[in-house]
Amino acid sequence: MRLIDKLKVFENNYVFIRWAMGGEYGKLKYVGDDYIEFDVVDVDTMTCQETLLIASNLILEVAIGGPDISRIVAEISSQL
Repeated sequence: MRLIDKLKVFENNYVFIRWAMGGEYGKLKYVGDDYIEFDVVDVDTMTCQETLLIASNLILEVAIGGPDISRIVAEISSQL
């Protein structure tokens, strides 16, 4: 199974993504075969900082769970 196929399950979830030029926390908006759309979240203000389109072949690592992701989800949920 390819990484992109696995990531399609996690669309609209908060994740940490590391790619060839950096890494950020944010929300995975869209996963396609050629690119992903990713909203970067500023962890201090919990607001969407920018939207990135990242080529699928540049993705090196994706963290779906963990204490930092849980904290971001809790902060966003408390603001709803």
